[in-house]
Amino acid sequence: MAEFLQKRGKKRNDDGIGSVVDFLLANARLVLGVGGAVMLGIATLAVKRLIERATSPPDDKEEVAKVEQTLIEESWKEVNWPNSSPKLLQRANRAALSEPLPPTATEAPLHNVAEQELLRGDVKMIQLSSTLQEKLLDYYQNYTVIAESEIFQSKQLAEAICVELQDFLRLKHPEMPFATMYLSGSLVDDLQAVTADHVCFMVPLVLEPTLWNFIPGEETILSNPQFWMVRRKALEYFVRGSSPWDRFIVGGYLSSTMFIESLHKILVGSINWPVIGSMLECIIRPVVAPEELKLEVKHGQNNMSISIFTMAKMGEVVLLAVPYLKGPMDNLWCQSFYTAETQTLLDLDSRDSGIRRCCLKILKSICKDHPSLSKLTGSHLTHVILHLCDTESDWTETNLADRFQQVLEELIGYLEKGVLPCYFDSRVNLFSDLQEDEIDEMGYVLYSALGTPEALLQKCG
Repeated sequence: MAEFLQKRGKKRNDDGIGSVVDFLLANARLVLGVGGAVMLGIATLAVKRLIERATSPPDDKEEVAKVEQTLIEESWKEVNWPNSSPKLLQRANRAALSEPLPPTATEAPLHNVAEQELLRGDVKMIQLSSTLQEKLLDYYQNYTVIAESEIFQSKQLAEAICVELQDFLRLKHPEMPFATMYLSGSLVDDLQAVTADHVCFMVPLVLEPTLWNFIPGEETILSNPQFWMVRRKALEYFVRGSSPWDRFIVGGYLSSTMFIESLHKILVGSINWPVIGSMLECIIRPVVAPEELKLEVKHGQNNMSISIFTMAKMGEVVLLAVPYLKGPMDNLWCQSFYTAETQTLLDLDSRDSGIRRCCLKILKSICKDHPSLSKLTGSHLTHVILHLCDTESDWTETNLADRFQQVLEELIGYLEKGVLPCYFDSRVNLFSDLQEDEIDEMGYVLYSALGTPEALLQKCG
């Protein structure tokens, strides 16, 4: 793109702005990086267009318009994303070309003004780039980090509710001998951002190794490595009823759906939550939507959501009963990589005092605050960071801005493909539960922010 603009500048030696633009674009990548150079190139097209309209004969305007479109397409191609989405490119092109033109009477005098504004804009962009580090740290300290007192109070309340639920199940439903329930999730692992508003209750099954075995996902009806099955075995020696979990068998397999339905009935219809809430000085309401194992808790001015998961574990494989698997898939269990991903992130940061978790929290805050990015979960972002760690080893605080921008670029690349490989099993696509339009929207929002990533730090609504 820079070479193309330089050739045009040579043909118009009397046009001072052409030389300025050519010089800036030719050197933009060295100063701003690939993303910044692209955004600068597109921004300057508006100024170039004013001059073209003012100096070109009427017969040449159609040709000028074609050249402008070519320039924009080439500027986006310089990013060189794999399998670039035509939708993103088209939306970006339309945005760049849709700036309204001023009245014809004012076009000619804008020659010098346009040149000055271009120079000012270039300096401003460089200044913004140089302060991104400071803005990220300020955003992290003043918006992302949660007060220790808030974390402590939320964890304490969640633990108390967990104990009450555990005691009720043991007293009223001894036919379901779950192991000790425990808290899990980002609140427990110091990875939550903005507010301490979500935690998970893990409800472990104790499965007899002689009676049950896990069927890998690629061997199930979905042929999906992320969704496993739990098969009852040795029925000829250990008849049905030998295990307390035999009541949840459907077609010879442990039904995740039956566990969800059973626990949902207990949460909604059996437990006296008003009494428990009064005792704990809060309000607890179970979510009544079918197959939603959630509690909504209000304590003071704060709200907290509690998700409840039945889990089964054998060796290193952890399987969860997840609500969205319905119909013919009611015997499928979703493999969870949460423990591995959080522990790996912690280990990497512990070795070099890195800022991987800091970067993750900032990204989670951004996604939490932007409706278009809300479908990006902490798990998605964690795996992107882990993949980047394989190629980038310097995660010291001084490189936060660089790593942050790289994570954005990597994430856009995965969104363009519609595939985010699991860090621990590349056959698993972590984007498989997202819709195409959701992926396209998220990709466009992040793509548009490449040149000015600090815009993502602006708090929404």
